[in-house]
Amino acid sequence: MQNWTFGTESVVRVGRSTDNDVVLYSAVVSRHHVELRQDGDQWKVVNLGTNGTYIDGKRVDECDAKDGLIIRLASSGPKIQIRLEGEDNENSSVGTTSKRSSKMNANDKSKDTLVNQDT
Repeated sequence: MQNWTFGTESVVRVGRSTDNDVVLYSAVVSRHHVELRQDGDQWKVVNLGTNGTYIDGKRVDECDAKDGLIIRLASSGPKIQIRLEGEDNENSSVGTTSKRSSKMNANDKSKDTLVNQDT
C-alpha cells in the first residue's frame, strides 16, 4: 500500500495528469478524475472523470466521504480507500504499497490505493 500525506489542503486532486496531488498511471483513470473537497467539517468525493467514480458498483457524481469509504476510479480501475482520522489533526494522507509523500511510481502496477485523510 502506498501512502500520501497532506497538510492543510482543502482539496486533494486524483488523476492521471502530473498536476494532481495523487497521480495514478492507469488508462481508465481520467487526467483529472476525482477530487476530495473539504466542506466545513466534512469531506466530499466529487467525480470529474469521464469513466466515472463508483461506490459498491454504483456510479456516483458526488457523495460524503466517510472514514473507510472505498471508491473505484472507472468500473475496472484502481480502488481508493479514504481514511479520516483525528478531528484535531491537520494532516491528510493517501496510499498504496510503500509509504511515499509524493506521486505514485510510473512502474507501480498496483490496482489498490489507500487515501488517508487526517482532519
